[in-house]
Amino acid sequence: MNNTTPETVGLDPVVLRDQLFMLWNQKDLQTLHLAALQGFSKLSEPLEALLTILEGCPGRQKGRSHTLGHHVLFEFQTWMKELPQVTLSSLSEQQALAIQRRALNLLIDTQASFVDGLINIYRLNSLDPAILVLYIMNLMSLRCYKEAAVLSVKLKLQKDLNMEEMCVPLILQNKLPLAESFVTGHYHLEQQLVTLLDSWCHAYFSVDEISRRYPRLSLTKQCMSQIQPKLLAKHVFRLMEKFNIDQGLCPNALHKRRLDSLRFLMYKTFVEKGMTEEIWSDHVQYVVADDLELRISLVELLVRYSDIQKAAQWALRYNIPRNRLPCGVWVAQQDLQPDLQHIGGSAQTEDWIPSQSHCQKFYQVPLTKDKVHFVDSPEALQRCRNIVLKEGGVVGVDMEWQPTFGCISTQRVALIQLAALDQVFLLDICVAGFCQHPGTVSFIRSLFSDRSIIKLGYGMSGDIKCLLATWQQLLEEPLKMEGVLDLLKIHPKIQRQKINRPQNGPKEVLVGEGSSEKGLSLLVQQVLKKPLDKTEQMSNWEKRPLRISQIRYAVADACCLLEECQGAQRVSPPRSDTEKGLLCGEKPSEDAPPLPPQHLRVVCDNMLQGLGRYLRCLGVDVIMLENTDDHRVAAK
Repeated sequence: MNNTTPETVGLDPVVLRDQLFMLWNQKDLQTLHLAALQGFSKLSEPLEALLTILEGCPGRQKGRSHTLGHHVLFEFQTWMKELPQVTLSSLSEQQALAIQRRALNLLIDTQASFVDGLINIYRLNSLDPAILVLYIMNLMSLRCYKEAAVLSVKLKLQKDLNMEEMCVPLILQNKLPLAESFVTGHYHLEQQLVTLLDSWCHAYFSVDEISRRYPRLSLTKQCMSQIQPKLLAKHVFRLMEKFNIDQGLCPNALHKRRLDSLRFLMYKTFVEKGMTEEIWSDHVQYVVADDLELRISLVELLVRYSDIQKAAQWALRYNIPRNRLPCGVWVAQQDLQPDLQHIGGSAQTEDWIPSQSHCQKFYQVPLTKDKVHFVDSPEALQRCRNIVLKEGGVVGVDMEWQPTFGCISTQRVALIQLAALDQVFLLDICVAGFCQHPGTVSFIRSLFSDRSIIKLGYGMSGDIKCLLATWQQLLEEPLKMEGVLDLLKIHPKIQRQKINRPQNGPKEVLVGEGSSEKGLSLLVQQVLKKPLDKTEQMSNWEKRPLRISQIRYAVADACCLLEECQGAQRVSPPRSDTEKGLLCGEKPSEDAPPLPPQHLRVVCDNMLQGLGRYLRCLGVDVIMLENTDDHRVAAK
């Protein structure tokens, strides 16, 4: 069947190609556009002629969008929109199949617009899958793995191809994202890809296995860099979350991650001395769980990082077989005194008020213990609501969760701290009945969606992520976030203000000036003069009861947010004619300009430490007496 009028029959596609090529070289795209549309109308068999033009386009470069072939294909698609009768259905079945096979040979180009254009024009998706699969396998035999993967996805052939044969070369060529796109949407293929990567995480895996299975692949140094266990484990955990795959299918990556976590805990505790042994013990038990090999690794690492007696204690606790014990541990076990054969023991009683040295070194919460309330029931939550949800209020918000050291990608909240006025409420989310109680979810939604209540936090993106992981209801009916102020975002502005302070203003601690503090602790140090004690930051927040030191830490994290900002809310900058007049108690003039806080220097007795901290929020130079100072020191 002919789709053109008699007067336009007979234009040779080669002639049209040469004409378009000349205009392309002259960069006369407007004339090329007109010539293409007119020329297509004069072709006797436009679909077949287009292939002749594309096959003969000189200088055709794979993957490049700015070539004559791409331009011709674009113009042809524009022309076809006006002539819907130009389709394969106008040809015989044999003619259509021959043209489709020719079109397939042009699909080696990986430019998306070019490939999509050919697939749409020649209805390549309608070809017999056996023909398409054979073409894809031919591309793979030519080592055109990228092109083969792209076409497989576009032609929806994933189920008809071998996942490993397609994805292994892509992974080794640092094209894992393309392998991911190949399996995405096909759950059995997603599982196969993740379990394949996990098998490469095995402690005894050798790249020789890949060489034996895929002898045609040449494993270069760059290829080898893509199959490092640490990198592979990272990919496995990311894909487990992306594809919602059970961790039980990935035992090797999980073991690798837990072993790395164990080594980290050893270094953190016994080398850096940055973690108490009590916190370390909690985490170690979580990390090794019931894995015998990890328990043996724990004992081996203790011999290296600590001492043989501690190794013997843990070996005894986990009943490690004698033939798996490091040298000397069995003898050390026999020598253990009865009181040393059990790890742990009775917990030490802690006081709410820490030691004097701790008070001198770290920020202290200006609250007594009776101002801290645990909320783990609907009745306790109602008392919390009455104070926290007051219109126009300001609430310091922080959250704690169990550190999983990457063993679990989605972490759930264990404790929510809310500081309001002179009270701190600790919502115990580990209490199952309370956590999933409708009133609890309703309270969280009301708090974060109320624009009239200012919620202060620091680095709240992590908190919100864990919050959504804890309550699926907040995803099903999205949580509206109103009135939230993340101090992490304004911390740099505070820092710049301090750098630009007047020459005679109070000296502040600046980032990089000998301070090892980071994040919220640095902000607290800059504003309130002392950093936070972060010792309990990585403790086990799901273990009950919480230690007093944990409670102090949780309260401080929420309370300091409020304290840093309440100064600006409660203490108005004084107005006076002169600084002297203000200090002498003269009544300030209504018309006098405000006095810059940096020009004010005050001494606060140890009964007024809270006021002193508030004034420091404004940049006032404040000297505060310590709790151990005599009141007469203020006069001096």
